Amino acid sequence: MNKTENNNTAASKIRILLADDQLLFSENLKLMLETLADDIQVVGVARDGQEAIEMIEGTDPNLILMDVRMPRLDGVEATKTIHQMYPDIRIVMLTTFLDDTYVQDALNYGAYGYILKNIHPEDLIASIRAISRGAVLFSQDILTKLTRRMDSDTPGDESDKEYQEIVNKLGKREKDILKLVAKGYNNSKIAETLFISKPTVRNYISSIYAKVGSKDRLQVISIAQKVKLENQ
Repeated sequence: MNKTENNNTAASKIRILLADDQLLFSENLKLMLETLADDIQVVGVARDGQEAIEMIEGTDPNLILMDVRMPRLDGVEATKTIHQMYPDIRIVMLTTFLDDTYVQDALNYGAYGYILKNIHPEDLIASIRAISRGAVLFSQDILTKLTRRMDSDTPGDESDKEYQEIVNKLGKREKDILKLVAKGYNNSKIAETLFISKPTVRNYISSIYAKVGSKDRLQVISIAQKVKLENQ
C-alpha cells in the first residue's frame, strides 16, 4: 500500500476521542475498538471533560465517547461546550449512570446518543457506525425508563387522543419529518433523507414543537411513537 492509499484509509476511518476518568477502562476500550473494528481509530484519551475540549484541535475527532461524571468538568457540561464550538462532532455519552436528568440534559446539549457501559462490544461498534452516519441512539434500558417517565407525566388516553388530533393536522412534510424523528434521526440525517436543507428541517421541527406544545425532542419522539403515522 502506497502513501496515498494510507492517507485515504486513515481519512475514511471514524476518528474517536475517549473521555473518561477511569484510565484502565479507556485503555481497554481503545484496545477493543481498534482490535475489532478496522474502520475505527482512537485518536486520543482525555481524563475529564475539560481535557477533552483541549484535545480536540490536536486530534480532530469525528466522534467523542464521553463519560458523565468526571472531575473538573463533567461530560454533560463538556458536551454543551463542544457542541457550541464544534457542532459537527458527534458526542455519545458512554456511562454507568442511568439518570433521567443526565440523559435529558445531554440530549438538549447536542448528544447523539446515551449508551450504558454494559453494552456488548459488537453492539457498541455497530452503534458508533450508525451514529457516525447520523443516527441518534439510546440504550434500551434508557428508552424504557424515559418512556415510563413521560407516560407518568401525561394523563393517559385523553392525552394520546389530543396528540393524535394535533398530528392529524400537521402538513405532509411535517408528518414525514415526524416519522424520521420517531426513528431517532437527527436533523442532518433528516435533511439528507428528504433532500432538503438543514435550516429547512430546523424550521419544520420548530413548527412541530410549537404545535405539540413541547421543545423536548425525547417527548416528541415519545408522542410520535404513540400516535398513528404509518398511513399519513
